[in-house]
Amino acid sequence: MRRISLDALDRRLIHALGQDGRVSNRQIATSLGVAEATIRTRIKRLQNEHLIQFTALTDFRMVGSPTLVLFGIHADPGRVPKLAAELSQLSAINCVIVLLGRFNLLATGLFRSMTEVDEINRQNILPLKGVRRVETMVSMQQFKYEYRMARIVVRPRSHGASRKASTGQGKAHGPASS
Repeated sequence: MRRISLDALDRRLIHALGQDGRVSNRQIATSLGVAEATIRTRIKRLQNEHLIQFTALTDFRMVGSPTLVLFGIHADPGRVPKLAAELSQLSAINCVIVLLGRFNLLATGLFRSMTEVDEINRQNILPLKGVRRVETMVSMQQFKYEYRMARIVVRPRSHGASRKASTGQGKAHGPASS
């Protein structure tokens, strides 16, 4: 994996876009004290390197009040990377995290019914090779949910073997839905 280097201006630019992805290049340039062409060039480079992308994010509280569910997965340690990749392919799962601690993996999703939760668990997660046990946790209330926190995805480079992470800094606000 290639080491990515972001300078202070890149970080300030990404922060500005994270606050409002619809802000104009001219407004960003003025607030950062640089030329508009500099901002335009930086945005293009960050997009080309898959460090940022513009996407619409949906606030899940506004789309039929789905329930946030977390699946704590106990797995065979040697299968964790493969399981993370397999879980990431499930359309109902919108976040997969490898952990140290109580669980090996944490997967989250938004569900409209407990029947859906049970089905994804029994039909898609438990049958995966290396899954020992799944603890399902249902969110009752969120006291803080940073809706601007977009999903992080790994994309293959167009030129081959190297892979980089990119952040989905949004054009609209709300959590990413997959």
